[in-house]
Amino acid sequence: MNSGTSDPGKSKQPAYWTYIRVEDLLSLQGGLDADEKSLTNDEVLFITVHQVFELWFKLMLREMVVLRDLFRVQVDEQRLSGAVRGARRIATILRRCVDHFEVIETLTTREYLEFRDKLTGASGFQSAQMRQLEILMGLEESSRISLGAGENYMQALREADGSDSPALSRVLMQLDDRPSLREVIDDWLFRTPIDGSSPDDSRDPENVASFVEEYLAAHAGEIDTACRFALERTAKGFDKEAVTARYEQEKQSLRAFLCPEESEGGERRRRIRVATLFIITYRELPLLAWPRELLDGLAEMEQFFLVFRQRHARMVERMIGKRTGTGGSSGVDYLDKTALAYRVFQDLWAVRTFQIRKEAAPELRNESFYDFRYG
Repeated sequence: MNSGTSDPGKSKQPAYWTYIRVEDLLSLQGGLDADEKSLTNDEVLFITVHQVFELWFKLMLREMVVLRDLFRVQVDEQRLSGAVRGARRIATILRRCVDHFEVIETLTTREYLEFRDKLTGASGFQSAQMRQLEILMGLEESSRISLGAGENYMQALREADGSDSPALSRVLMQLDDRPSLREVIDDWLFRTPIDGSSPDDSRDPENVASFVEEYLAAHAGEIDTACRFALERTAKGFDKEAVTARYEQEKQSLRAFLCPEESEGGERRRRIRVATLFIITYRELPLLAWPRELLDGLAEMEQFFLVFRQRHARMVERMIGKRTGTGGSSGVDYLDKTALAYRVFQDLWAVRTFQIRKEAAPELRNESFYDFRYG
């Protein structure tokens, strides 16, 4: 062998630009012309930012699939740390997505209008990956908002001639990929021991009912105290009966939340809600440390989905006002409605209303059940 021959192993070592395929990436900003030299910087900016969104969505989908799959089987407390990390990574990515709207806002309305007509028929609601995230997360189909032109989101994913598209195929596959994240989290919460009692215990319904009544009584005591303080400080001439009624309504709202009708899920939903409240109320107990971190992580994740939608709406309003969207939607009105209606982990938000001080929480009968076990 010639001593001057280079080591064949070294020639296979990738360079930075090869590993992340820089040249491929930099060739994708040409838009409809497939040649960015014919485009203004404003249009290339618009294309690039939306491509970055799609890359972030891809990462979030991967994280959410792993998070969902972790709960397909009964998960132990130690593995919950990975679930918390996944939820918080998704929230962090969403924060960065929110920041990207500032870049789009460097465009003035007139600059955007120079190329907006090219987008006619295209719209952000055709992002298949965003629809996948909603489905995987657990958004109910019945919660979907009309685009404002008699068209639903599945129709919007078809090609202009009505034929199938890659976007439609992605979403249809996602619809078939059950269960959703919310469904597996509900299953996990349903299995959660409440004051040491599990669903397979013969007296579990009675144990759960006992905890509920004790919590209702503790909550009522806290509400009565808050009402008394409010009435003492109410200005002269204020409607004290209305204030009292408002506090009484809080009591009734908790009872309704912890005793759902069959149409809301009945006994199963009852146990899920009680478990959620139990974890958050007794969050200092060792074996509840990771479960409460997970619930906080899921709430944070959904919070930033909402922030993303709201920020998107304000960016659009700043750019084009109240005009009709490029895809024929009602534009800002549609975006604002989704920000209000597209909620998945509703119970996680509702329990914030019903939490009480640590000192007021009912004393547990089986607190030692939640201690760490060794050996």
